[in-house]
Amino acid sequence: MKGRAVFVLLGLGTMGAYLTETPTPLAEVLIGLIGQEVAPLALSATKVIPTSMDDLDVWEGKIEQGVAGDQSIPETDRLAIIRARKGQGLFKDRVRRIESRCRVTGVENPVHLVASHCKPWRDATNEERLNGENGLLLTPSIDHLFDRGFIGFENNGRLIISPVAHHPSLQRMGIDTTADVNVGAFTSGQKQFLDFHRSDVLLKSIRS
Repeated sequence: MKGRAVFVLLGLGTMGAYLTETPTPLAEVLIGLIGQEVAPLALSATKVIPTSMDDLDVWEGKIEQGVAGDQSIPETDRLAIIRARKGQGLFKDRVRRIESRCRVTGVENPVHLVASHCKPWRDATNEERLNGENGLLLTPSIDHLFDRGFIGFENNGRLIISPVAHHPSLQRMGIDTTADVNVGAFTSGQKQFLDFHRSDVLLKSIRS
């Protein structure tokens, strides 16, 4: 298991259990104490290939570092742009002037909503990153699906499900994949940003 991260399941009485990463030498000692029943797990650990960070997150992180260090942008604007990446701050305030709830789930409590960019933060100009019409209020799970291109929207409000999306997962995340869903009308400004999302973000079939 040299060079591999090993995770051990810890029981905490009435608190339940959780996984924690342990150094390889400690893991080997624990395996020796537990006995042969854990041998298959130890063998599997030697074959695990570490998973790299999400490429989009890495890309956005580098862009964010550039924004943070850009002295040509006023400090308050830099903070607003950085917070907009997470769907918070000034950007969320501006989106809330247009949107009142999650378009898909109907959740209205702003505590449980993020402002999701139609033209992704990573692709937008600083002005577009703070433009309220470039946003929709969505729950975090729906925001994830929208940002990664598993769902999108027609200008008339019809929900689009990508042909590569996993329907059972979408069902569990609050999307009815068996019905024709319409989430309501968009402003003219939102429609322009949704055009970008459909052409550059929404995942298409490999065959298309």
